[in-house]
Amino acid sequence: MKTKNVMIVGVGGQGSLLASKLLGKLLLTKGYDIKVSEVHGMSQRGGSVVTYVRFGEKVYSPIIDKGEADFIISFELLEAARYTEYLKKGGKIITNTQQINPMPVITGAAEYPENLEEKIRLKGIDLIAFDALKLAEEAGSSKAVNIVLMGMLSKFFDFTEDEWLNAIETSVPAKFLDLNKKAFDLGAKA
Repeated sequence: MKTKNVMIVGVGGQGSLLASKLLGKLLLTKGYDIKVSEVHGMSQRGGSVVTYVRFGEKVYSPIIDKGEADFIISFELLEAARYTEYLKKGGKIITNTQQINPMPVITGAAEYPENLEEKIRLKGIDLIAFDALKLAEEAGSSKAVNIVLMGMLSKFFDFTEDEWLNAIETSVPAKFLDLNKKAFDLGAKA
């Protein structure tokens, strides 16, 4: 099997590390060789956070170069736009439509770019943009955006719902299990 590449991008504190852990556990149970690499920006201060998940028969490096990502999963719209050059031709971006102002916007040094969804699509990119935050809140917590996004991603993998749910069960504390299962279901049905 040819190596597949998934980039998970977001802002510190959004749960991208849990999303990569969940995906990694699922892929391990399916027998893939997996490499996961976490690249932190100023994650504690709301900076950009990127996680690479590479899987296949044999994977030698955890790093995804420009033009190699099969999927980019983005927790925030500007982060999706920031990493478009990493997407391979025919790849797909799945993004939450939430907008989180980066520091230059907060300080007034810059403005949040307008019409980002349109600008991404004009590049010929297959973009799925939806309000994952609203679905996470419907599930019971705004912190479940990561699991809602994994639910949407699940539509593009040949794994059963039970396999995904087993990965969730081994990745989240028991007291948050029902919430996360609901968030996954809402994302998968979005």
